[in-house]
Amino acid sequence: MLIKKPADIRSSEITDQKHYVNRREFLRTTAGVVAAGGAVLGTSRVVWAAGQPAPHGAKLPNVQKSPLSLTPDQEKANSWEQITTYNNYYEFGTDKESPSLTAGRLKTDPWSISVEGECVKKGKFTVEELTQGIALEERIYRHRCVEAWSMVIPWVGVPLASIIKKCEPTPKAKFVEFYTLYDPTQMPGVRQPILRWPYMEGLRLDEAMHPLTILATGLYGEVLPKQDGAPIRLVVPWKYGFKGAKSIVRIRFTERQPLNTWQESAPQEYGFYSNVNPNVDHPRWSQASERRIGEFFKRKTLMFNGYADQVQGLYAGMDLKRNY
Repeated sequence: MLIKKPADIRSSEITDQKHYVNRREFLRTTAGVVAAGGAVLGTSRVVWAAGQPAPHGAKLPNVQKSPLSLTPDQEKANSWEQITTYNNYYEFGTDKESPSLTAGRLKTDPWSISVEGECVKKGKFTVEELTQGIALEERIYRHRCVEAWSMVIPWVGVPLASIIKKCEPTPKAKFVEFYTLYDPTQMPGVRQPILRWPYMEGLRLDEAMHPLTILATGLYGEVLPKQDGAPIRLVVPWKYGFKGAKSIVRIRFTERQPLNTWQESAPQEYGFYSNVNPNVDHPRWSQASERRIGEFFKRKTLMFNGYADQVQGLYAGMDLKRNY
């Protein structure tokens, strides 16, 4: 595989050649079958290249339904198999199916998270210590990838605001950084310099404190699968999916706006805010529509991924094309 310099990397191009060829062959074969028989895929479903669904894990106790969650009348959640076999998690490979095939080696117990920077309660904490006393909630959220595919995912997690309050940010804290695990012995993807490692994402403090923002520790009421960011990951439903840092090992409060990983690698394509916005195209494709995994036809992309009523006030007076 040709390895580009980080400044030249494009997320839609990072695909192992053998998977690319196999997928194209799969699509050509399927198209031929449909042309001959006309009824293999049906009218509204598409078959995706097979990954390895995560094994089901332990049930999480005392999970509450959140009033902020979408209801089945609003959206139908994608299946466990779809959510755990079609992922962007470059630490485990650049192809969508790679994380489901390689993340099983990740050791998630024991796990610690370092809290640093402009806060009072610094130190290393386990996931249990950070989330102690905070009720687990199920949040069914839309998930929109910058590559124009989407899912509906029933996360289980805790409001990030509750954890931030426990850390007691100082008045200087204006942003929060999230760093993912960097371990070449467990993560084959980080052995190649396709991105700056460890992966880092950031939020403005008011975005991090918004009630919709969560740290997820579960999926479908069970312990979070490894390919989806176990044991704890960030979920910000009105932003493109790459903002959702996985397998978090470090949280840092800062006074200055951080330079996140994709912004550093391709600033002309990936900004700091990364809000879902159908009116601001990616330089190489339109963001006006998306394809929900499991559906054949595209649908219109919703402003702020359908959460405009809740979050648009965060960006009042801002130029959303400039602040992409």
